[in-house]
Amino acid sequence: MEYMNYILMALLFFFLFKRMVPTKGVRNITTTELKNELKDKDKQFVDVRTPGEFKGNNIKGFKNIPLHTLADQATKALVKDKEVVVICHSGMRSQKASKILKKLGYNVTNVKGGMSAWR
Repeated sequence: MEYMNYILMALLFFFLFKRMVPTKGVRNITTTELKNELKDKDKQFVDVRTPGEFKGNNIKGFKNIPLHTLADQATKALVKDKEVVVICHSGMRSQKASKILKKLGYNVTNVKGGMSAWR
């Protein structure tokens, strides 16, 4: 029985570790660095929060594509030859979004700390 506990602990640790590690090939920037990137017309800016969150507070230039619709909407709403900068509330959903977009072949940048770090 104790053997099972070790396996469960190892699986839990692995799962948590995997969620926290940045996605390979995805650039991470701060909200301060984002301010300079917003001027770049060769980038696409995506907010993956819910429509309600987006409506309440958003950054000019970002389009709202909620995380749960991203895989379906990406090919319709985004072009692959432009970098995609992704933001959410705290950085967790945008990290998931970065993984999805990376797998779909996009060049992705994640904004660390999300809207909660935006000033």
